[in-house]
Amino acid sequence: MSLEAARSMIDGARSIAVMTGAGIAAESGVPTFRGPGGLWREYRAEDLATPGAFDRDPGLVWEWYDWRRGLMAEAKPNLAHYALVTLEKRAPELTLITQNVDGLHAMAGSRELLEIHGSIWRTRCLSCRTVREDRRVPVPAIPPRCACEGILRPDVVWFGEPLPFDVARKAFHAVDSCDVMLVIGTSGVVQPAASMALRALERGARLIEINTEPTPLTERATCALEGKAGDIVPRLL
Repeated sequence: MSLEAARSMIDGARSIAVMTGAGIAAESGVPTFRGPGGLWREYRAEDLATPGAFDRDPGLVWEWYDWRRGLMAEAKPNLAHYALVTLEKRAPELTLITQNVDGLHAMAGSRELLEIHGSIWRTRCLSCRTVREDRRVPVPAIPPRCACEGILRPDVVWFGEPLPFDVARKAFHAVDSCDVMLVIGTSGVVQPAASMALRALERGARLIEINTEPTPLTERATCALEGKAGDIVPRLL
């Protein structure tokens, strides 16, 4: 199907769910940390982004996150981020579900936003459980500590951890109630996010995929548009 067909679907939609992944962030210069070039020192993301890794060496994990925060601090929202803000204002109902932890959707102005994997710009105290925004780059100490002297961890979802219950509930509600779902810049393999697109299809929603290369979702999508999100998403408006 064509861009015009996708635009027609969006224009006629009563409720839209949008899922974004690392591809949209990469266009803002945020490294994906997966695949070739995804190593930090000799470590893979899968070696560090786990509760076990943090228990063993919180300092090492925080060195990696401090480095990532330094890179992300330079990133700015791109045209795709801003186009989704415009779409949110026009659509009768829209929920934006992102797998990204970079905070760029919020910076662009998205309001109906579910950060299902958390945010690298928030910390959570392991002692008092306080969650707060923390944009210090670099962090003043590694590992950083709370006012209660408890160790802080990034408020993100690590491998092996479930999604926050309330955020997951809202995300699945958006998927279950949409008649059009856009999947933008995601590999279609990371669970449970990948299952949301399939769930929307099984319910009878139309699925529009935007990606720079085919994914496991491409053949099942109602409309698959190949290219950069920053080029395609603004044209959908």
